[in-house]
Amino acid sequence: MERKKMEVFGNLTKYDTVVAIEEKILPGSLVFDSLNPFPGYYHETPMNVKPIYLYLVLEKQYPLEEVLRATQNIEREYKWNFDAGKGYMQIGSEFLNVIRVRHLPDLDLVEKIQEAYLQHGIKFLMNKRLKGKLEAEVKIVKFMMLEKQGDGVYVDVNEPTFGYIEIPKFLHYEAFVKVSMDVKYNWEGHEYDAASGSFYKDGKLYEVVRIRSNKLDSEYLSKIRKLYLEKIR
Repeated sequence: MERKKMEVFGNLTKYDTVVAIEEKILPGSLVFDSLNPFPGYYHETPMNVKPIYLYLVLEKQYPLEEVLRATQNIEREYKWNFDAGKGYMQIGSEFLNVIRVRHLPDLDLVEKIQEAYLQHGIKFLMNKRLKGKLEAEVKIVKFMMLEKQGDGVYVDVNEPTFGYIEIPKFLHYEAFVKVSMDVKYNWEGHEYDAASGSFYKDGKLYEVVRIRSNKLDSEYLSKIRKLYLEKIR
């Protein structure tokens, strides 16, 4: 089939273990480091370096366009290479608005990025502490450029280790975990991490599973999708 590129508005829900960092950040702000951003996938390269996934906690909920506008202005003004997405975190009874930041070359840029957002009217939650390893439900919303590579399978154009497979219905957390475990028990290919998501395209909401692996291709995704379709009741 002809491969078609398309921009979609998507969201991703996953569960993450995070810990607050106290150095190289705006003094008094709350920033979480993801300890295991891809819990179902274990072979990062190099093995002793984990990807930097940070959550910058905001003072309040900002409209998506304000965060996008600030991010685009910062990208134009500076030569920093990072990816930002607006999101939400639920830690116990705490509901937090965040900007998820990834692809930083190192942590030295965090405070500079926070200061740049401040200059564009995005303020951070100050003088609040949450200590220890914390379990968080995270939801990220962002625009993505996808390439359709087969029936119900897509690969992120800018993030080729991220694929998306369509599923026929929304799965609540418990059902998603059960189905995903059933799929993994019957999977014989290279390991991957899965997360629940959806994207909006051409006036329709599509329910998807985000698949993260460095072995992605259309056949790989199609085989995983076939298993999900078999296991979803």
